[in-house]
Amino acid sequence: MSADVRASGGTVAAVDLGATSGRVIVGHVGPDTLDAGVVARFPNDPVHTPDGLHWDVLALYGAAVGGLRDAFRAEPGIRSVGVDSWAVDYGLLRGGRLLGNPFHYRDARTAAGVEAVHARMPHAGLFARNGLQLLPFNTLYQLAAEPPDLLGFADTALLIPDLLGYWLTGVARAERTNASTTGLLRVADREWDDDLVSALGLPRGILPPLISPGETLGMLLPDVAVSLGADGPTAVTAVGSHDTASAVVAVPMRADAAAYISCGTWGLVGVEVAQPVLTADALAATFTNEGGVDGRVRLLRNVMGLWVLTETVRGWERADGARIDLPALLATAADVDAARVPVFDVDDARFLPPGDMPARIDAWCAEHGVARPGTRAEYVRSIVESLAQAFATTAIAAGRLGGVDVQTIHIVGGGALNALLCQRTADRAGLPVVAGPVEATALGNVLVQARALGLVAGSLEALRDLVVRTHEPRRFEPRA
Repeated sequence: MSADVRASGGTVAAVDLGATSGRVIVGHVGPDTLDAGVVARFPNDPVHTPDGLHWDVLALYGAAVGGLRDAFRAEPGIRSVGVDSWAVDYGLLRGGRLLGNPFHYRDARTAAGVEAVHARMPHAGLFARNGLQLLPFNTLYQLAAEPPDLLGFADTALLIPDLLGYWLTGVARAERTNASTTGLLRVADREWDDDLVSALGLPRGILPPLISPGETLGMLLPDVAVSLGADGPTAVTAVGSHDTASAVVAVPMRADAAAYISCGTWGLVGVEVAQPVLTADALAATFTNEGGVDGRVRLLRNVMGLWVLTETVRGWERADGARIDLPALLATAADVDAARVPVFDVDDARFLPPGDMPARIDAWCAEHGVARPGTRAEYVRSIVESLAQAFATTAIAAGRLGGVDVQTIHIVGGGALNALLCQRTADRAGLPVVAGPVEATALGNVLVQARALGLVAGSLEALRDLVVRTHEPRRFEPRA
């Protein structure tokens, strides 16, 4: 990074953990500057053990520390670190010691938790309190599936980014945007719902104090700072630690009349609103109210996302014993007549666990009396068409429920690179799609840190204006 760029702002580091990989990003931010570069990438591979599917969180932390070490070597002036990740999963601790690798949200154990929770409080009652759609892997269901003696032995539960923050600083807190996905926060004020916790028979003592984006979690522990090569006091700043919350910070919306799709393993489709939407229509449409940065509300639905496509390709690669050129496969799929392939329900529960996605698509088609795809290109086109339909329908529904007259749909994250998906979403919605930035989550993480340090100032709209001025999106107009 050039000296003149350095002079215009300051430097921060972001740890961005996704469901399949993680990254460490160095960001340089000033009033007219927003640069972010990846200094380390590492896989995030779940581990099957006899008791279920787990995250290898120790390997993940080790890789993150290694990436931060590279970051401090490249940019000695880093002033802050922020961590974001996927939601809902957690580690249980006692006396600061992790009691076991966290379960993966795709593990089948959550079904027992749903049954146990709803026996005490039906979903409609929960929605009125926490504003969340019914997802069987939400944290309250996972906690209800834990052995009672294990929960009784633990003294702290930390969501994944909070756990890494604890290991970096020694301070245990729950960041609000991610905590809002647990189902245990009151939707009205984003505080722990002690009455709900008690009604569900969960131990209140394991829930740590809350912290909001922009607050300082703590300083790097001395031994951590030495390990990373930090040459001065370095803060760990709470960001929108739910990766979607960070991504929405960097959606380049200049007006309220827009929907967003944060598209990666999942497709988070919604609008930003000032107050929770707890109507009967929102409940029936399975929408959720999650916390955003600066107290905003992300009214959205979780759509299955690129998981179906990536798991399909992964299966073909295992069968072939060779890598598949996905861009080339997408180009071939673009030549397939969309009318020849089925549009299936990507949110069908059968597509949630890992496994043979083409066989599941075939089963869905057989059950619904439609012809299944015949070639790999047709399977890919069917998946893209199905995702585009789900994205379009959900974005329009989000606007209707949230009182937003959606005129534009923004796609950020890895899905912004999929031109076929972006174009077909525009076609099916009848609305322009603006694609990018791809690194929205990292940029949102960096921006919240930068504002906390005084490198930039203003509202979310001011931060988004900086994104617009520094990152050129791609626009897709709807075709007849």
